[in-house]
Amino acid sequence: MLNDSVKYIKQLIRDFEPEIGIVLGSGLGELADEYCQMSIEYKDIPNFEVSTVIGHRGRLVFSEISGKKVVMMQGRFHLYEGHSVQKSVLPIKVMKKLGVKTVILTNAAGGVNASFSPSDLMVITDHINFMGVNPLIGANDDSMGTRFPDMSEVYTPEYVELVKKTGNEIGIDLQEGVYMALTGPSYETPAEVRMARVLGADAVGMSTVPEAIVASWAGMKVIGISCICNSAAGVSTVGLSHDDVINAANSAKNKFKLLIKEVIKRL
Repeated sequence: MLNDSVKYIKQLIRDFEPEIGIVLGSGLGELADEYCQMSIEYKDIPNFEVSTVIGHRGRLVFSEISGKKVVMMQGRFHLYEGHSVQKSVLPIKVMKKLGVKTVILTNAAGGVNASFSPSDLMVITDHINFMGVNPLIGANDDSMGTRFPDMSEVYTPEYVELVKKTGNEIGIDLQEGVYMALTGPSYETPAEVRMARVLGADAVGMSTVPEAIVASWAGMKVIGISCICNSAAGVSTVGLSHDDVINAANSAKNKFKLLIKEVIKRL
């Protein structure tokens, strides 16, 4: 399955060898539109799924940003769409086979930390997998990673510092914290948000963690950035909707694009 996907993509991109992979979350796909030099629709790639969520266009975009060759996922596969956790991380494995060494994972998240505001950007320092599944369950591919991988530093510490330093130098105030992943698609209840806070989470979302686990397992450097698109239930008295998520992501898109471009330049 993996090799079929990789073979098809390599036939189209020929000698283009991306070194950085980016997964663009809800409402954050404009970066791919801006830099698209070549694209492949998910529906055309063997074994890829089709994104069904608003804000996820559903294509791989290849381009050069800040002098670095990059492949971007303009939309991802979520468990709540009915995909298996193994299917949701297939693109990360494909990136590894294409030569990607660093993955930047982005998402739209709910703020659990009461000091966060909509449109804030949060550098992920660690995560809590509350999805009830792990993408490494099943036969292990020893050519990519060990059977029992260490998860002590999933989000590469020196790159966390790099993102923070970059934000400070270009005038973008960044939050930092722990991201908790749940399956969705329903938003969290106030009680679940209180639980998340007690467990040490600063933000909650429905993605990213399976991808981060696989990227770390496969030996790639990992950067995680959340766009805080709403205050989670119980933190705010306002109801939650996907429209609000998209609107908040749109409000943050300019500083998000600037941050990503500057970080890539410094990698």
